[in-house]
Amino acid sequence: MAHSIASLAQRFGPLATTVVGSYPQPEWLIDRERLGARLPPRVRLNDLWRVPAPWLESAQDAATLMALSDQERAGVDIVGDGEVRRESYSNRLANALDGVDIDNPGTAMDRTGKPNAVPRVTGPIRRRAPIDVDAAAFLRARTERPIKVTLPGPFTLAQQAQNDFYKDSESLAMAYADAVREEIVDLFAAGVDIVQLDEPYLQARADEARGYGVAAIDRAVQGVEGVTALHICFGYAHVHQGATKPSGYSFLGELDASAIDIISIEAAQPKLDPGVLADLSHKMVMYGVIDLNDPSVETPAVVAERLRAALKFTTPEQIMVAQDCGMKYLPPDRAFAKLQAMVDGADIVREERGLARRR
Repeated sequence: MAHSIASLAQRFGPLATTVVGSYPQPEWLIDRERLGARLPPRVRLNDLWRVPAPWLESAQDAATLMALSDQERAGVDIVGDGEVRRESYSNRLANALDGVDIDNPGTAMDRTGKPNAVPRVTGPIRRRAPIDVDAAAFLRARTERPIKVTLPGPFTLAQQAQNDFYKDSESLAMAYADAVREEIVDLFAAGVDIVQLDEPYLQARADEARGYGVAAIDRAVQGVEGVTALHICFGYAHVHQGATKPSGYSFLGELDASAIDIISIEAAQPKLDPGVLADLSHKMVMYGVIDLNDPSVETPAVVAERLRAALKFTTPEQIMVAQDCGMKYLPPDRAFAKLQAMVDGADIVREERGLARRR
């Protein structure tokens, strides 16, 4: 059963700031130019890493500390690892499961309409061992702030695979849900405060999502006791450069009846009508106030105004403050400046309303 908004606000505070997931990886760690020149990879692309395998984990540890330091210096309340150990938000977990032929990938259409190499499912999907638990424990040991870890969600995993085993996509999504739930349980045991499922394909393929999307998500969090979040978006600004994003979600209100605690939406770049918050009246909402398609850095005043617009339809206790997704593609200095503006803008609104910070 989902936690109440009141209990979440008591734990994390009103207008708590966080990161959606990714943060820029250092140039010495990964080939950022090659990474940014292609669609987000669904299969493993080990040759993107600049550090040889024997030293890669130590290098990723160092990059995690850099991402954590930036978040703490900016004043972010709920921190993450920046996903710096990943080539994309989904491929690390997707290719670590049994039932996937990683040597012979399949093909599926990306949400941009282009073919992309994807995991090819040839047998039962099972998690053979923890995947991101050691990385989460590393982060937990190095900060006293609440931490959030992200995983790809089961609906999106099924959409980003070539299914050569299960009878249909729904059956595949349910198998992914079982594997994801096992990882979630171990992440909470490692001290993670929030586990977030990334589910962009709920929006990209809304008609199919209405059939079984919420059922797959609920199966992934069934019986877990920690706080869960779900991120839904229109796609990375970096990937959809020049494209006009919709001003409203085609799949959103359906999530209000899910077992998820927090729903993460992007609002800044698409200029989302904040009235959609009425569709999520039973959820805490992680609200995007930083436009990653805009190369300029928002002022705290701009961030504050975006929050005030949202608060016409909800309360500070229901809102977490975040960016739109895809910070990994920004230059590091710009990413940090946008984080700082986000935190300072949230502080303006807190002060206006007489709200104390949790830290």
